[in-house]
Amino acid sequence: MSTSPRPPSESSVTPSSTRAGETAGRVSPQPAQRHTRFSARGRAPRVVVLDYGFGNVRSAVRAVAEAGAEATLSADPKLVEQADGLIVPGVGAFGAVMEGLRQVGAPRLIERRLAGGRAVLGICVGLQVMFDVGWEHGRSNTGLAQWPGKVTRLRAKVVPHMGWSTVKVPDGSALFAGIENERFYFVHSYAAREFPLGEQYTPYAAPLVTWATHGRRFVAAVENGSLMATQFHPEKSGEAGLKLLTNWLATL
Repeated sequence: MSTSPRPPSESSVTPSSTRAGETAGRVSPQPAQRHTRFSARGRAPRVVVLDYGFGNVRSAVRAVAEAGAEATLSADPKLVEQADGLIVPGVGAFGAVMEGLRQVGAPRLIERRLAGGRAVLGICVGLQVMFDVGWEHGRSNTGLAQWPGKVTRLRAKVVPHMGWSTVKVPDGSALFAGIENERFYFVHSYAAREFPLGEQYTPYAAPLVTWATHGRRFVAAVENGSLMATQFHPEKSGEAGLKLLTNWLATL
């Protein structure tokens, strides 16, 4: 049965926002959480939610801590490098998010993590900036170019797409294991409507792409080795979103 609880409010969480060189604010896993899947590591996984001035940072920190991680909000390069997982949140305009990422040196930090096979999870615009280009108001903005393709305005009668939607999950998904039929919370006006990397020859395993529909279909999530991302907000998607974050932590 699908669950559609109300998106959590961000006002109830106030982790310390940090920049490079400052002390990071941490949120520890909730005592009631079961961490048996992390027993091989002997500790809860350490996750940094990237602090660059944009994004759903408060609810993201809280949600990943509730899923079983030690969550830190920071842009400190050392913490980003050492973390088991990095979350790149994003809310707002593609170009503004990219500028915020550049100001804290995030493109290089993300590139170095991925080059070493270390996990990165993008959320909302954090997914969009992984593509080559974002088109907004007739203007092209360069993304992080981890994936070929472009982000454009949704083609639907009602924009933005705001609310709960089902997704079409590919076989073998790790992110959506056990929640393939659930609904997730979206808030966006732009999306990637194609994923050309899956159509090209590659000696590596093809990325797993999850789709959703609002007017026309668009990319709802991607699983591409150590790089994963969702267009929806798992931190605002209730129990289904919490399960997705738990699934991601299990891949670290």
